[in-house]
Amino acid sequence: MKVLEVVPSFYPAHIYGGPIQSLYHLCRSLADLGCDVKVLTTNANGPRANLDVDTRDEVELDGRFRVRYCRRLLFGSVSWRMLLRLPSYAKWADVIHLTSVYSFPTLPALVLARLLGKPVVWSPRGSLQRWQGSSRVALKSFWEHLCRLLAPPGMVLHVTSRDEAIQSAKKMPGARTIVITNGIHVTGAGRRSPGSFLPDGVLRLVYIGRLHPIKALENLLSACRLLRMKWTLCIAGTGEPEYVEDLRSRIAGNIQMLGPILGQEKDTLLKNADLLVLPSHSENFGMVVAEALAQGVPVIAAHGTPWKGLEDHHCGIWTANDPASLAAAIERAASMPLWQMGEAGRDWMLKEFSWQGVAGKMSELYSEVQQHASRL
Repeated sequence: MKVLEVVPSFYPAHIYGGPIQSLYHLCRSLADLGCDVKVLTTNANGPRANLDVDTRDEVELDGRFRVRYCRRLLFGSVSWRMLLRLPSYAKWADVIHLTSVYSFPTLPALVLARLLGKPVVWSPRGSLQRWQGSSRVALKSFWEHLCRLLAPPGMVLHVTSRDEAIQSAKKMPGARTIVITNGIHVTGAGRRSPGSFLPDGVLRLVYIGRLHPIKALENLLSACRLLRMKWTLCIAGTGEPEYVEDLRSRIAGNIQMLGPILGQEKDTLLKNADLLVLPSHSENFGMVVAEALAQGVPVIAAHGTPWKGLEDHHCGIWTANDPASLAAAIERAASMPLWQMGEAGRDWMLKEFSWQGVAGKMSELYSEVQQHASRL
């Protein structure tokens, strides 16, 4: 199975948050299952920065799959080199997997797939969901109209939660919608001990992710001021400079802004945390929740995220994201058996969210859409 991943930005462009990690690990896992995977993308790493990568030829990652980084023009995801290379890559592929919605490669990829009769799996990654702070709604609606007109027959929307499926299906009613979650790696190394929680009586809260108004960090900061206990909060991530500076102006002495953290730094931060809090207004998945649970860290997630299962699996709290509700959830969680909750979360991730299982479901979906396209 030859799979072409078309995406405006790719690993290691960590500034774009969880989708970068999840697509990277999906490509690795698909390759391990025997898929021939190529990624066509740009060298974008934020509004004004570019990745330090080879844009002259394909780059092999981890000895598993190949990536073609195309030089972008100025800002955004506009890349004429990507546009020129797209036809040859599309002809090569058995299946085109398109990621993102409001980006330069979206419309050309849909047009080429229709012309070449190639099946498409499209992952909006939450872009078709709306919240009260959504911007440029009219322009987005026009773009979605164009996508509906250009989409090839038999296109499948890949979403990562039921809520995303409901909202995305309304935007693309002609497409079939399939829910396949993201995956997570769970290892036995560095497992938490019961005594690693609240060792000094201070509740250690962590937020990890993109710094953006949709994440409702202002609500979390307000909630912390309502807490009637000793606490600290570490905020890890990056975003637009103006918004980051606005957050900095709101923080007190027991709140730290760490900037972006990756790899071992992220693992260490989680292993030293008592609770991860994700207060977002809207999330299609929320990769950091799975990462925290895999590390044995209980989670408080807002109703705008698809993590109602935290309570079903006894590993966290799913709550409204206004300051009073967040504060009440934090205080309630602090009185609960955090270590047992962390172990329950690890077990849940291991049973239902392994990358091998997720990649297997995605590979089956690719085969299904390929067979369907051959009958059209």
